Amino acid sequence: MSGRHEFHETSAPIQNVSVMERGSQACRGIGLMDRDAAYLDIIVRCVRACAEYRPKFGQGGRKGLTLEDFQQLYQKDPFYVWFGLDNPLLYTAHKAAGGMTSVYRQIGIACERLFREILKDSFGLSDDDASWSYETPLADGGTRRLALDGRVSLDSIKNGGAKARFHDWMRQCAQAAEVEPRVFDSLTGAVFEVRQGYKSKDSKRQNADIANAAAAYVKSYLPCIAVFSNQIDVDVLMRYKAAKWTVLTGVTGQNNPLISIYDFMRSAVGYDLEAFFERHSDSLRFEIAGVLETLLGAGLP
Repeated sequence: MSGRHEFHETSAPIQNVSVMERGSQACRGIGLMDRDAAYLDIIVRCVRACAEYRPKFGQGGRKGLTLEDFQQLYQKDPFYVWFGLDNPLLYTAHKAAGGMTSVYRQIGIACERLFREILKDSFGLSDDDASWSYETPLADGGTRRLALDGRVSLDSIKNGGAKARFHDWMRQCAQAAEVEPRVFDSLTGAVFEVRQGYKSKDSKRQNADIANAAAAYVKSYLPCIAVFSNQIDVDVLMRYKAAKWTVLTGVTGQNNPLISIYDFMRSAVGYDLEAFFERHSDSLRFEIAGVLETLLGAGLP
């Protein structure tokens, strides 16, 4: 493995555009090819950032250490030299381990940005319309501002058909979560927490998400977690549902916008995200392969 991968722009044929998707493009006058190019660019920029990852080896700094920096550092430490830890393969292992964490993190960032951009394009929302944050009090008397990854306020949707479609989705979600009708009647839209996957059982994260759900209802929004993959811990899923979150995951073939992010995007938002990923899978796989070659090839001859 050379560790070098030449990145280039690729584009798959555009096809199978639904009537609903074509209609949603009229909100901002954006064609499918332009949307595809913009959305693909969001993902590619995040993914390529992973190739620049360098381990820090406890030295701090933002850029991390190169292979040469690593060897100079370790060769100054007799104990590490005795054990042969200045071996370039150890640098490769550190870079691969940290780099894989970076891959998942950057894909997650890409999903957040992509999701928000689709909401803006589909409903004609501004940056402010598609963003949501709130303040929570701290023990010292101060406040802390927390933010979720997306928002759709019904008042911000100017297209009557799109507004009715999204509101109907909200109603079905509230019924499925057994939200009291009086509470649902007070809701003015939905807010979203976006993840690429959710395999962790991090209790701190769960508690924060549950607090976010409570804050959303207080602020008159339906809270929804949108997970792009179908991997989510069952215990976490049930806990979130008990907290009245709507949980969408990356299941396909269900034709159920109450459980599938891809069915939700098609029927409630009006954009076929699943078809987008299918159109550009070759490009995405190419980019990831390049990053993996760079990470796994670091320090190898």
